[in-house]
Order: sequence, then structure tokens, then C-alpha cells
Amino acid sequence: MRVNRRNFLAGTTATGAVLAGGCASPREAAPTGPSGEELDRVAAAPVLKLDGLTSPVIIDSIRLLRKDKEFLVHVRSKDGAEGVSLPQPGRPRYLSEILKQLVIPFFIGKDARDLDNLLWELYRWQDNYKLYGLALWSPQAWVEFAVLDMLGRITGKPMGALFGEVLHREIPFYVASGRRDTTPEQEIDNLRQLLERSGAKALKFRVGGRMSRNADAMPGRTETLIPLVRKSFGDSIDIHADSNSSYDPPKAIEVGRMLEEIKAVYFEEPCPFDHLEDTKKVADALTIPVAGGEQEYSDWRFRWMILNRGVDIVEPDLQYYGGMVRSLRVARMAELANLPVTVHISGGFGFVYMLHYASCLRNPARYQEYKLGTERYGSWFDPPLTVKDGKMSVPSGPGVGIKDLKGLLKGAVEAG
Repeated sequence: MRVNRRNFLAGTTATGAVLAGGCASPREAAPTGPSGEELDRVAAAPVLKLDGLTSPVIIDSIRLLRKDKEFLVHVRSKDGAEGVSLPQPGRPRYLSEILKQLVIPFFIGKDARDLDNLLWELYRWQDNYKLYGLALWSPQAWVEFAVLDMLGRITGKPMGALFGEVLHREIPFYVASGRRDTTPEQEIDNLRQLLERSGAKALKFRVGGRMSRNADAMPGRTETLIPLVRKSFGDSIDIHADSNSSYDPPKAIEVGRMLEEIKAVYFEEPCPFDHLEDTKKVADALTIPVAGGEQEYSDWRFRWMILNRGVDIVEPDLQYYGGMVRSLRVARMAELANLPVTVHISGGFGFVYMLHYASCLRNPARYQEYKLGTERYGSWFDPPLTVKDGKMSVPSGPGVGIKDLKGLLKGAVEAG
């Protein structure tokens, strides 16, 4: 029995604000959605809500630091306000020169309150647009997160409240396995351990071979694993599957039918991520929702996905796509088209940014991604991050919510 996209999407949002009450899914709704002009209008509207912050917040310094295994980006204003961000693991090792030469210098002397506009000017500055993609957007995101942390500390607001109202204090999540080196039986054991460690009520596993032109990670793994996951965990666990761009449309549809048979929640990135037309062919053919966008770097390509219903669930990565502001513009377009949003994350501290982002979404998908991390970072917050019934608490402190910024910075040194 296949999942009915109408029933699934009707239940994807935490608030029921979109697709509630049995409303039709995007592909079964009225034949026309929002126009391109309507999408442009909502995407262009200001994102930051800094009412009451009347004095300039001039950025005086931004530094890339390292403490133990963590990289930190630290920002300070001329008045002594501070903020910090934690980049995704590993990336600063080879993107640090872009950060130091093409991102940090632009922000020095600028008013942090103008962040909405500064991001566009950074894109134009020093021909940065020629680096369009992860190499530019990740360093931009690290600085943006640190600036938002600083603005939140100044205003006494959690990061999500800088964009409007915090709508969700707890975020349902799925736990993701990143492995393809396991046999089906080994992967079941791996997934069981992840569920036990995380308290999740949903999981995601990988199918196919990753950018593999239809080849499986090992012969027969995918067609054995898909039914085995449902048999092993029963109907109480929601199942997601990610092909990481493994298939052409015929093969993706074949695998998608298998996922429909086990009533999976969604099928992520079935075709090469930058082949939008092929992804749309798969989404049009299946009843299981198709998710995509984790590798996306372009405003216009997200607009195309949403305008043309190229996916059913929109999935930006907050760091790969350049930060909260850009990703919230995508969420606004998706909301107008009655499409839910889930966040792709890259491990490390990234799930904390996911929590803040999801906290202010009016159109969150049923689950957000989590790759563990409360064991290391949960006690950094006051109150500590908690997991209960498959939901994680959103940090309530100012900015990103780290309670002891000075303690975190103690012992940090300039990263080479």
C-alpha cells in the first residue's frame, strides 16, 4: 500500500498552519499555485525584526578561532557586544582563506542591524559572486550566525525571535544514519542504536550508492534493506530514505515504489541534485513526497523548485546555503506554495541552528534532521537541551543560547 501524499503532507506541519484539515497536497490542489511575482515579493521582504534596537551596532572585529577540535567565529562590536558561531566540522580547514580575505573584511565597520542588505552587498563585493556556492555561502553563514548571536544578546532575544515570533518550543526530529558501508543486517543494528541514543521516533537511512548512476552501495543492499527496516521497527517508527543523487528517473521511481510499499515518510534527493527536471519527473510519478535542496546554492533554483513543484518538501542546508536569512526567504516562498520545509544539517553544532530556524517556521515539515550532539553541547545551554518523546527543546537564552560565552572563548587561539 502506497503512502498518499495528500494525507502525509496534511500532517507535516507542526502547527497545522499549512495543509491542515485534509487540504490537498501541492500536486493534488488547484492547478495553479503562486505566481513567480508573488514568490519574488515574499522573498524580497525584510527578514530581521529588530524593533527597538535604535543605536548602531558597528562591527569592530571578526576572528576565526580554534579551541580543541572546535572552530569558532567570534564577532565584537565597537561597544563591546560579542557573538560567536560554530562552523560545521572540518570546513574551515580549507575555506578559512575565503572567510578571512573575502568575507570578514567586508563586515568590518558595518552596522550589524543592516544584515539583510549586507548579505547582498557581500555577494557583489570583490566579485564574490564568482565563488557562488558552498565555498562562499559557508563562510558567510558562519559570520551571519555570530552576528545574530550578538544581536540576540544585545536585545535579550533567542535567535528565532529575531525573525518574528518563536512558534515552536520543541522540535520533532528524525535521526539520520550516514552509512552505506553496512550490510542490511548491520544497518538495522546501526539504526537501532541511533534510535536508542537519540530517543527519536523517526529515522533516515541511505539507499543507492551516492552519485552512482544507479549502482547500489553493494549488490542487492537497497531492495533488501527497505522492507527489512519496516519489518524490524514496525509501524510506530516513521521512515525516511536518502539516495544522495544515486538514480536516473526510471530507477528512482522503482526505488520510490518500494518506499511507498513500506509507507515511508519521504524520499530525499532521488536524482542528481542539480538536475531539477529529473527530480520533478520522479516527484510527479510517485505518491511518496520527494524532498530536495540540501546542495542548493541558488535563490533562483529554489524559486524554480517551488514555482514548478519540483519537490514536495523543501530542504535547505543553513550553512551550505549561506545562513538563516537566505534560508528563511526560501521558507517564505515554500509557505506561499503550501510546501513544508525541513533542514539538512552537516553534523556538529549545526542542529542548534536547525532548532532556532525551525522554531520560527510557519511551515515546518513533520520532522527536522538530527545527527546527535546533545551529549557534547546540551549542557552549554541554560536550561540544558532536552530530548523527550522524540522532540528536542529549543534554546531559550539570548542569541544562540550559549550560557557561558567567556568560558567557551577561554583558551581559544587564532586559527591559522
